[in-house]
Amino acid sequence: MSTGLADNVRKYRRAAGLSQEALAEAADLSLSTVRKVEQGGHVSMETLAALARALGVSTSALFATEAPKSVLGPQDEANRRYLAELRRALMPAVGLAAPLSDPGEAGELNALRRGVQESHALYWADQYGAVAKRLPSLLRSSEAAVSTLEGEDQQHAMIARCHALLLAGKYLTQVRQYDMGYFALVEAIKLAREAGQTQLAATGVVGLGWLLLRQDRFDEAEQLAAQTAAEIEPRMSEAAPVCLAVWGELWLRVAAASARNNRPDVTQEARRMAATAASALNTESENFPQHWGGFGPVTAELKAVEDLSLVGDARGVLRRADDGILSDKSVRNFGKPTAPNWGRHRLDVARAHVMLGSHQDAMDELVQLRRTSGEWLTHQPMARYVMTDLLKTRKRTLTEEMRSMAAHLGVAG
Repeated sequence: MSTGLADNVRKYRRAAGLSQEALAEAADLSLSTVRKVEQGGHVSMETLAALARALGVSTSALFATEAPKSVLGPQDEANRRYLAELRRALMPAVGLAAPLSDPGEAGELNALRRGVQESHALYWADQYGAVAKRLPSLLRSSEAAVSTLEGEDQQHAMIARCHALLLAGKYLTQVRQYDMGYFALVEAIKLAREAGQTQLAATGVVGLGWLLLRQDRFDEAEQLAAQTAAEIEPRMSEAAPVCLAVWGELWLRVAAASARNNRPDVTQEARRMAATAASALNTESENFPQHWGGFGPVTAELKAVEDLSLVGDARGVLRRADDGILSDKSVRNFGKPTAPNWGRHRLDVARAHVMLGSHQDAMDELVQLRRTSGEWLTHQPMARYVMTDLLKTRKRTLTEEMRSMAAHLGVAG
């Protein structure tokens, strides 16, 4: 945690006339946790949200102005090899003349579309190294196509380049290369607007909202998503599924940002709007390339359960995790959510088990996620928080399974 954040927590605590002991009691945290925060130690977002509620401020008010550093950990070495080439393709050095990098040859439109689709499938399969290896060529060839083609073909090339940029932004956000990811997503949004593709631009805003959330820029994430949702609000009776899905995802971004920012009234309204879109869809929607995420009744519900996890309501998480819309029968009826959305939900379930002392149940969740989405799991801070808490609270000797999972996540046992 940055020194600035620690200073802000201390400043607001003193302004409220609270001792560290009093703040710990008000936030339902241990005294050692409050001391750790004020000493600049690393703590979870849930802890910071609890402190913000106790201090009566937004969570974003606690953060210093600098953004978190985008650092690849040891488990990301496979991706690191390709990032330099991707950076050159996405952000070439520019002087008074042409960029220094090789502009590449204009790609044939069908080949570009196929390349993005195949790379997107690799992304969902957690093959991040393969995605990073393919992206430089896609970015260069799509840029050359936009520059050389004319008329309707140029319009299609602009859309193909938007897709390549959106994929780059998605991958770079996942591996925490936020500055590069921001550049890719903003370029995609601008190009989509220039091409008159409002829906595609809104899809870019969904991605940008995720990046802003990961940078703890809650105010901006909420405002951007809410403004965009208002601009593209569909007519429910006649809206296409993709329009409802993107609109619903924007409200999920509003809810996620406001929930983390200690704005429960905004969260409640945003969840209601997302539920409206989900009800109108009545199924899980994932329609690439028109829609880059996943949205529907199941997704809206599991994100609402996430709110319970944020406030530490472990029993509430477990009560709703496999019931109602999230029951096996309902998931079969409505359709499965995307693997990342489902995985994030199961991490909430694992955290709830740890909070209640059910270590083996938590491990069962982590093991299942490692089996189905092992590479994805290594990029989830929540997975490391869960494993760290499990190691701290377990009284007995660690099992071989626990030691293996700690090593997989880069957590010291």
